[in-house]
Amino acid sequence: MADTQNTPEDPQEPVIRDKRRIDPETGDVREPAAAAAEETPDSSADGSADPDAPAADDALSADDQALLDQAAQDLVADMRSDMLRAQAELVNFRTRVERDRVANREAVIAEVLRSLLPAIDDLSRAEAHGDLVEGSPLAIVAQKLRTAFEKYGLKSVGEKGEPFDPAFHEAVVQLPTPDATSNTIADVIEPGYVLGDRLIRAAKVAVSVPSE
Repeated sequence: MADTQNTPEDPQEPVIRDKRRIDPETGDVREPAAAAAEETPDSSADGSADPDAPAADDALSADDQALLDQAAQDLVADMRSDMLRAQAELVNFRTRVERDRVANREAVIAEVLRSLLPAIDDLSRAEAHGDLVEGSPLAIVAQKLRTAFEKYGLKSVGEKGEPFDPAFHEAVVQLPTPDATSNTIADVIEPGYVLGDRLIRAAKVAVSVPSE
């Protein structure tokens, strides 16, 4: 009878991985991908999932994505509104600066011209008395001054026969006149001047008023 002796099962042989960079048989340098493939076991072999793969619960729902899209659109709209508001404020600032610059320039010119008006008055009185002979040095100076004033837009106001306007005329004398139907300039004592819309000096006039 044969001897039936129980023998233990052969133990599983150990797995030996060659991690050497140089292939001992060929002497070639192994590719990193090949070495990694040898070192890393295939996770699909035992059915385990990739731990870095996102879970299904982490995925954004359609409602969440819609909320994010709406928030992004609102942010863009707010930024555009702020940009347009800043542009409008810049335009208004430039307009104010230009308006103030023009106003300051006109104020300076008006002050200079106002200081020279007494000289013009003296020349006008001399001309009225016949002291300015045509072609004389004094007449030439008077003409140059008047031309320079006109260049800056200075205009005289107050003419005999015009309706009296308290915005431009100063009534020095009132003359009751039987045939007068309204206040009218009867005589100009001292002419007035305006620079654009700015009154430099009101004209001093005698006014004919209706007699009672």
